[in-house]
This record gives sequence, structure tokens and C-alpha cells, in this order.
Amino acid sequence: MATVALTAENFDEVTGKDGIVLVDFWASWCGPCVRFAPTYERSSEKHENITFGKVDTEAEQELAAKFDIRSIPTIMAVRDGVIVFSQPGSLPESALENLIEQVEKLDMDEVRQQLAAHSH
Repeated sequence: MATVALTAENFDEVTGKDGIVLVDFWASWCGPCVRFAPTYERSSEKHENITFGKVDTEAEQELAAKFDIRSIPTIMAVRDGVIVFSQPGSLPESALENLIEQVEKLDMDEVRQQLAAHSH
């Protein structure tokens, strides 16, 4: 599956669904972002059950601000509408695959319980 361009208009709809959505916050002038893009694309072709989104931080400054993106690339993982990972920095392919594996293994009931416990 190819990557999906995420915008302020479709971000909540795409990331709010059940399943896994990876989000790459990037910009065309960012060298590490450009070098990471082929890795991200290859991974998207391997994992057809996962949505791979990209947020162009230049075009979508509102989204970048909403998620306090201060350094790009930043990779965010959302599962069943819950942000379960967010970290700046380009990932080597093996680390990206490892991240996907970890997100797939999460017990989302447990994650929701932990979130509920922290929100009180």
C-alpha cells in the first residue's frame, strides 16, 4: 500500500479507525526526511494491513503544532485511535520493522487502562 497524505481535514478520520496507522512528519527541505522516505515506502508495501501516513509539516503547520512536532522526521504510531509511540529521528529499516512488531503486540485493553489511570 502506498503512503497516504494526511492533512488537517483527514487526520482524525484516518488515525481514529481501528488498526495501526504510522505517521511520518516530514518536509521536503529536510535531508534526513528525504533519506528516510524510501525506507518508509518499502515498509508500507510489506505491511498492507497498516496505514502509512505522511504529514508535510510545511503544508500542515497546524497539525505539526497540534502534536508539538519540534524535530523532523518524527514517527508516530497510532493504534485503534490511541497514540502509542512518537519519537523524532529517522529510523533504520530494522528499527521501523521492530516498532511495527511492538505496536502489533500491544494489548490495547491494557493500554487504555493505563491511559485511564493516568488521566485521573
